[in-house]
Amino acid sequence: MRTLLITASIAALCVTGALAGDEVMASMFGNTVVSTGGMSEVDTHYRADHSFDMVGSRMGMSKNFKGTWALDGKGNLCRTFDGAAPPNTTNPLCTPIAAHKLGDTWTMDANGETRTVTLKPGIQ
Repeated sequence: MRTLLITASIAALCVTGALAGDEVMASMFGNTVVSTGGMSEVDTHYRADHSFDMVGSRMGMSKNFKGTWALDGKGNLCRTFDGAAPPNTTNPLCTPIAAHKLGDTWTMDANGETRTVTLKPGIQ
């Protein structure tokens, strides 16, 4: 019984350590990250299971993308697209990440373009 408790405790600590790095993403789960710039808007939804989907709109047309996300341990969020990536986008696309709360707006550089990003409540 003692061995079982020790094993379970070690397993719980390992899982906790793995999840601790994802805290920077916690406020994004169940919400919408809206990125604008260069005549386009991208709405992205991140999930705790490390999947994401996005809708990119430009000049009245839109396209859906999906894939998986990971933190690289160097302060970057890396998105790997399933299938084709959005035009002029590297695959994977890695950009600096910081924790944000609902309603925050910030700027970021992605693929040589400055974009304005807002974290909006709910799935939009």
